[in-house]
Amino acid sequence: MIVEVCANSLESALVAERAGADRIELCSELAVGGLTPSYGLLKAVKEQVTIPVHVLIRPRSGDFTYTIDELNIMLADIDLCVELGFEGIVSGALLNDFSLDVVQTQKLKIAACNLKFTFHRAFDWILNPSEALEQLEAMQVDYILSSGQQKSAPLGIDVLSELKSKTKTVQIMPGSGVNASNVASFKEMGFSAVHLSGTTMMQTLAKKPLISMNSESFLSDDHIAVTQLKNIKEVIAEVK
Repeated sequence: MIVEVCANSLESALVAERAGADRIELCSELAVGGLTPSYGLLKAVKEQVTIPVHVLIRPRSGDFTYTIDELNIMLADIDLCVELGFEGIVSGALLNDFSLDVVQTQKLKIAACNLKFTFHRAFDWILNPSEALEQLEAMQVDYILSSGQQKSAPLGIDVLSELKSKTKTVQIMPGSGVNASNVASFKEMGFSAVHLSGTTMMQTLAKKPLISMNSESFLSDDHIAVTQLKNIKEVIAEVK
């Protein structure tokens, strides 16, 4: 069984390799489900990690429905990963009716060239997962990362098992909530890969700062923060 570790830093990636992980999914910002890692992190991991690394391509938090400009950013990030010699890409796109965006996902898959391609947990938002599975198999996607459309893979194990029974070429990779206490059940059910972060929150400061830089108002699945023309023009009018 392949054990893929979602690493959010160089330190996490090195720990995963030292622990015996088979593969890394590299990203940043686990709190929002993961975002595209920076060039500096990509370069450092490529230089220091020897096991295969698949890179998450997601330009922002929120939903998985992207504008043309956002798609072009994602394609440019994939081009960079191909150039740097990574082994895989983790990405995907949805339409705003919670169906697979076949056109955009196909473009992402083509940009990945011969790299392995994982459709990420946006799959858990899709209203007709069986149809999406057929569409992704037609694209020759390698993996689908899923929690079985539940908050965690152990809770979604029935859906995951059903998907596995229907797949012909795509590997269903359970992820979210996978740990040492439950991973054996996925192996027993015949899954060939699992995904986990294995993280613990580590204290870095002796005490909390006076003000927090975290803003809950920006954390949303169905809203994204966008600068408004009116707001900026009003400020500029006051000072220019």
